[in-house]
Amino acid sequence: FSPSSSTWNARYAHETLHTQSYYAKCVIGGIISCGITHTAMTPLDVIKVNMQYDSKKYPSLIKAGRTIMKEQGFSAIFKGWAPTCVGYSLQGAGKFGLYEMFKDFYSNLAGEENAYKYRGAIYLAGAASAEFFADIFLCPMEMTKVKMQTSENFPTKFGPALREMRLNATETRFPFGSLVPLWGRQIPYTMAKFYFFEQVVELFYTHVFTEPKETYSQPTQLGVTFASGYVAGIICAVVSHPADTLVSLMGKPEYRNKSVRAIATDVGLVTLATNGLGPRIIMIGTLTGFQWWIYDTFKTALGMGTTGGANKR
Repeated sequence: FSPSSSTWNARYAHETLHTQSYYAKCVIGGIISCGITHTAMTPLDVIKVNMQYDSKKYPSLIKAGRTIMKEQGFSAIFKGWAPTCVGYSLQGAGKFGLYEMFKDFYSNLAGEENAYKYRGAIYLAGAASAEFFADIFLCPMEMTKVKMQTSENFPTKFGPALREMRLNATETRFPFGSLVPLWGRQIPYTMAKFYFFEQVVELFYTHVFTEPKETYSQPTQLGVTFASGYVAGIICAVVSHPADTLVSLMGKPEYRNKSVRAIATDVGLVTLATNGLGPRIIMIGTLTGFQWWIYDTFKTALGMGTTGGANKR
């Protein structure tokens, strides 16, 4: 219940009250977790994007990596790390911070009993709403990153690359030309990421660690966080991969003036769903597991506890 009202309020139904300060800390935790993990995964992302961009030249993870380093040098596998860091830090702020806000908002709309009964739907709605705004923050940097990673005659330093994107906005469709396919990739991805994370955490605390969550040590709780995040990440990768391939293909010159539907028809669903999927499963599974671990480690350090594990009723 709210401290100043007899009406139930989701913000005050947790062990840690969801105050404005709480949400602000979640925003910071999201910046740290997404910024660090996505930047660390840049080499694998470069390989994955190029496999999607030209599957004939880059047919497998190992061959693609070797070809890129042979033709462009070792540093080429780190192309785009700066827009990755900036873009995904901004996205993390929206993804995690707004998720906590929207989850409480939809819980309050549903009411106390329905908020628990239909918590899965609330996880999905909160994740989708948060990601809608997070992708607006991300899109300009994601477009710049993809262009840097797939174009041979394009600046490889962040400042000049961003300038080139702005000056040639008609050609590059900067800054929001990829927003619709980005929503198509990221919203299902984030819905799966948060829904399955919450569900797997709940399963752990229902069937494996059956005592109240707070009775377990921080390392145990963070271990549950990482394992749940990794499982959720694998599902995310599969669900969102066709749209991810589309985002990569939109940078190709032959698709410059084509619609998303036209590109998808030309390439085919099987190609969209499978090109680069292997490295993306490795990347997203690991990335998501560590994102949740870093996020919950940050929250735990500030006395906010770990995420997930719905209270039994």
